Amino acid sequence: MDSQRIRDEAVLALEDIKAKDIEVLDVHRMTSLCDYMIIASADSTRQTRALARNVEDRLREKGATVYGVEGEQSGEWILVDLGAVVVHVMQPAVREYYDLSELWGGSRRPALRVASSG
Repeated sequence: MDSQRIRDEAVLALEDIKAKDIEVLDVHRMTSLCDYMIIASADSTRQTRALARNVEDRLREKGATVYGVEGEQSGEWILVDLGAVVVHVMQPAVREYYDLSELWGGSRRPALRVASSG
C-alpha cells in the first residue's frame, strides 16, 4: 500500500469517529522517517484511544502494517506508526503545547475528503 493511500485511509478512520482539526503535513522532503504526519484532536482520553484504535484497525483491514502504537496508557497523545505515515492523536492542550505543525513546518494540507474504496 503506498503512502498516499495509507494517508487517505488514516484520515477516513479519524473522520469516522469525529476527530477534530485534522491536519496532514507533507514532510517527505524534511525527513526520511515518514512521508506524512497526520495530526488530529480529540476531546477526551476515551476519544483519543478510540481514534487511534480505529486508525490501527482500519489500516490493518486494508493490509497496511502497523509498526507501533505509543501513548495509549495516558491517552493524552497517542502516536500510531504506519511507516510512511505517522498519526498523532492529541488532546487540545497537548497539541497546542507541542505545536507539531509549527515544529515540522511541512507543507500543510487540510484533511482530504476522499471516497472510501470499500
